[in-house]
Amino acid sequence: MLILNNVQGQESQKQKFKALDWLAGKWIRTNAKPGHSGYEIWDKISDLKLIGKGVTLKGNDIIFTENLQFMTKGNDIFYVVTITGEKEPVFFKLTQIESQGFTCENPTHDFPKKITYRYDGKKIKAVISGDGKSMDYDFVRIN
Repeated sequence: MLILNNVQGQESQKQKFKALDWLAGKWIRTNAKPGHSGYEIWDKISDLKLIGKGVTLKGNDIIFTENLQFMTKGNDIFYVVTITGEKEPVFFKLTQIESQGFTCENPTHDFPKKITYRYDGKKIKAVISGDGKSMDYDFVRIN
């Protein structure tokens, strides 16, 4: 019975990861501050893993990088963020997924507590939020 539940759980996770296929590619930020630019690159590594990188530049200088991934842990899927210079990654549990977006949450993290991506076929709107604050990140695919 345990083996059957594990197989069913893995198939359910694969379906959820399949719903994230649109994320793979290079995305350029369109609403960065003047003089700044940014991008995210996502690659599907397997049926149960996506990895990405987020970069912010000021002019030609990289001022912020983060390693991103979707991974399974037990029966849950997590969006994991590792910011360059930080010791520990932050895990955001996938709490909602549909064909055009997802929401991940970590209510114990200082900021953000929630990460939401919405996809309309050409663009992504990512919103990080928590404690009454929010920041929008708009992206367009370049490949």
